Amino acid sequence: MAEQPNSQDKAPSFALQRTYLKDLSLEMPNAPQILLEQEGPTVEVSLNVGGQRLAETVFETSVTATVTTRINDKVLYLVEATQAGIFEAANIPDEQLDPLLGIVCPTMLYPYLRANVADAITRTSLPALHLAEVNFQALYEQRVAELAKQQQPQASDSGLYVPPGAKTN
Repeated sequence: MAEQPNSQDKAPSFALQRTYLKDLSLEMPNAPQILLEQEGPTVEVSLNVGGQRLAETVFETSVTATVTTRINDKVLYLVEATQAGIFEAANIPDEQLDPLLGIVCPTMLYPYLRANVADAITRTSLPALHLAEVNFQALYEQRVAELAKQQQPQASDSGLYVPPGAKTN
């Protein structure tokens, strides 16, 4: 009898191996004076998604949040946090791997990041700030569109295509 190849060896698989708080910093550069202010703060939040291949089927994805809260243009607090995860993705087609790492993985990590940011702020004795939900698919699609736009050749007056960043006379 001939041995049949094990179909399980080629089946796509995806799993979160570990999640961890990779980096966390909190600064209150204007304390204690700013804590006496009566005016309400303004909040700025920026998010960044990153990642890297660790092995053939092992990837790290990270979500970084920077939260800057100000009162009258003075920083009340600045929180920077990076939540990361190690994911195993085997036998995933290349066209599906990037969206998996850029949408699914950050979506899985974000609740941990939100909790860690809220906890760090609560430890300052200030009210917790709960980050809003994020549509990582929309962010991913926006990033892909921006990359495609940057890679499009630009037309010059002569009809020749000039690559982005190239100098013309």
